[in-house]
Amino acid sequence: MSPSLRVAVQMDPLETIDITGDSTFAMMLEAQARGYELFVYEVGSLALREGARRVAGERSSRVTAEVRPVRVQPIKGDHAHFGEARREDLGGMDVILMRQDPPFDMAYITATHLLEHVHGVGPGRAFVVNDPRSVRDAPEKLLVTHYPDLMPPTLVTWSVAEIQAFRKEWKDIIIKPLFGNGGSGVFRIREDDPNFNALLEMHFARSREPLMIQRYEAAVRSGDKRIILCDGRPIGAINRVPAEGEARSNMHVGGKAEKVSLTARDQEICDTIGPMLKERGLLFVGIDVIGDWLTEINVTSPTGLQELARFDGTNPAGELWDAIEARLSSAGV
Repeated sequence: MSPSLRVAVQMDPLETIDITGDSTFAMMLEAQARGYELFVYEVGSLALREGARRVAGERSSRVTAEVRPVRVQPIKGDHAHFGEARREDLGGMDVILMRQDPPFDMAYITATHLLEHVHGVGPGRAFVVNDPRSVRDAPEKLLVTHYPDLMPPTLVTWSVAEIQAFRKEWKDIIIKPLFGNGGSGVFRIREDDPNFNALLEMHFARSREPLMIQRYEAAVRSGDKRIILCDGRPIGAINRVPAEGEARSNMHVGGKAEKVSLTARDQEICDTIGPMLKERGLLFVGIDVIGDWLTEINVTSPTGLQELARFDGTNPAGELWDAIEARLSSAGV
């Protein structure tokens, strides 16, 4: 693979990230080590100009962004050095990493529509990771519902009556916003919790979106496993253990990462969903497994690369770039 690849990273402000845990930063360090030219831009600078071009004499689309050349280094407080910002046609890039954090709202969906105009391999195209159409078609808490044998009892609904019936059946439940991230807005509701109705009223007064309700899995006290899949195959896992008194294991809310190995059940889950992920162009995916159950398939901005590298002594960012290079090579780039 040529060392002259141009890589644009669509992300939240690079200046504000935690470089000791950020997976995007790990991918940028690896890309730079391979000699790639790095650029960053924020999603708010995306622009689509569509219409007839006089020179070409045909209808065409052009997606641009205000990009900044950047060099990165693993030094806190001095981790990024930027060149002068300029507006550039993203079709002139070789690879685009779509790495801005959710929520998965209409702004996020619109960004996938814009990037779909440029996604591809060849002149005037950039290989977008993950495939923007597949990201749009695979909301993380809904994609898993296509695999009912792998997931715990689950309900997705606007109906308060259905939620009440689900709670009556399973007693101890987890309530999640359908399109949230990082554990925000996730509640455990026990059988005798008096806040149940008030919580539903508050959610539906503020949002038109349904809720996801799942049976509480006591196995979460031993950890919520994050398994990283690269082009449909597992490359490692970390265990995220909730803090004392906390039902959520997300590291954003105090979850502690631990070393862990894949079980036979984990491998079964990966073998079941892996071919679908590969076919859809979902090259970098993080799935969440509690006990024997798959709870989420994260495709927007998965995390865990740096923790996995520290625990296993591997280079997961390198494996992801190997897979990207293989995709480009197979297309003759």
